Amino acid sequence: MTQTVVITGASAGIGRATARLYAGRGANIVLIARGRAGLDAAAKEVESLGGRPLVQVADVAEPDQVDAAASAAEEHFGPIDVWINCAFSTVFAPFEEITQEEYRRATDVTYLGFVNGTRTALKRMLPRDRGTIVQVGSALGERSVPLQSVYCGAKHAINGFTSSLRTELLHRGSAVHVTIAQMPAVNTPQFSWVTTRLPRHPQPVPPIYQPEVAARGVVHAADHPRRKQYYVGATTLATIWANRLFPALLDRYLARTGFDSQQTGRRPPTGESNLFAPVDGTEGTDHEAHGIFDEVAHRRSFQAALARHPAAIASALAVGAAATARAALGRRGGPGASGHGGALRPGRVRRRG
Repeated sequence: MTQTVVITGASAGIGRATARLYAGRGANIVLIARGRAGLDAAAKEVESLGGRPLVQVADVAEPDQVDAAASAAEEHFGPIDVWINCAFSTVFAPFEEITQEEYRRATDVTYLGFVNGTRTALKRMLPRDRGTIVQVGSALGERSVPLQSVYCGAKHAINGFTSSLRTELLHRGSAVHVTIAQMPAVNTPQFSWVTTRLPRHPQPVPPIYQPEVAARGVVHAADHPRRKQYYVGATTLATIWANRLFPALLDRYLARTGFDSQQTGRRPPTGESNLFAPVDGTEGTDHEAHGIFDEVAHRRSFQAALARHPAAIASALAVGAAATARAALGRRGGPGASGHGGALRPGRVRRRG
């Protein structure tokens, strides 16, 4: 049956790439964001790929706007099957250089936006006892880095909030599921429109992945929501485990390298930031899914593919290992090579006396 999917932050980045994947399935897709230009462009892409779009201009920091968008979605398409929280905003700067107003705004969008979306989805899913909510998380939700205190704080909060909610759903035996897709560094437009006080242009900490890698992880999580969380990209897995095993060492390493690794050699962006108003508004410009790091961003992740298809890859590895073993035995004169059905050759016997 045709799915109805709601995506917040759908005008660019991971949300936009996720909308494209669902469009290829012929899904009904509700696109939520503040920027009209980006949303209209995303809707045209969805239509061209076989999906049915519904554009809803809304600020996820405003609960009433989110609820109104959900009501419009169900009136237009019927019950919502999947709700994906992806919208965020942030500030790149040392903590003391971020104003109280900026900190509150970024937290309202990046953390409370997920809370508002989740509350709105549950309001409709719980009475029907079905539905899936996917939180688009980050490795930085477990391992913080310098210059991103507001973003890291919000992503940590999302992890805690979602874990608490999951246990409540389990307690009541609900068939509504919630899961998290934890992301690596992704090439999205945010690094060109983010509020920044860095001396150079911000960048994600390499290695960088394309939004399509992240989107495949989101869709897989939505298709298999019984797991608590999914790690997208080998660097996500490595970062989380390094933090669990060597947190103090990682603190010192990031203190030494974390400032330079999050900046390029370019001058900082000179355009408007999207913290308080969208840069792709009615009079703005569509920024599409990708950022400015196409030349260095990876289009594939072996780790993410393994997470999506563990049985198939394990079988392929087993077949490869068996073939390698047979070849090695053949070269060494293994069982059957001597024409004796694998029997050992008689050895020389020493005479006594």
